[in-house]
Amino acid sequence: MTPDLRAKKVAEIMWKKDHASQNIGIKMQEVGPGFSRLSLVVEKKHLNGHGICHGGIIFTLADTAFAFACNSYNQLALSQNNCISYILPGKLNQNLIATAEEASLVGKTGIYLVRVSNPDGEMIAFFKGFSRTIAGKHFDES
Repeated sequence: MTPDLRAKKVAEIMWKKDHASQNIGIKMQEVGPGFSRLSLVVEKKHLNGHGICHGGIIFTLADTAFAFACNSYNQLALSQNNCISYILPGKLNQNLIATAEEASLVGKTGIYLVRVSNPDGEMIAFFKGFSRTIAGKHFDES
């Protein structure tokens, strides 16, 4: 199995179980080894008291992109630690795009950088996630 096919199969398996991401409107755009791109159109239900996209929604989008990137090798991976910096507000009807890329994978620890941007390419938020692999696979490859 090629690395790209493995990543796609893991994404399909995870996506079927990821009701939280589906229910807030996240869409899968692209996935590959150590990489994912997801999107979310900001709706009224995503707005906070300031009339902009709630930071928790942006965090969830970034965290979901991180999860698909760090699990793409068919090794169960969990979030060990992460942080986010908000740069610009997400606005109503705006399509937010989260692109996760692997920065490092050594032993059981991975570091992933996620950029959440608007359609103009402006960065909305920057997320840094640390993953930790645990025993188990998403599917049997034997």
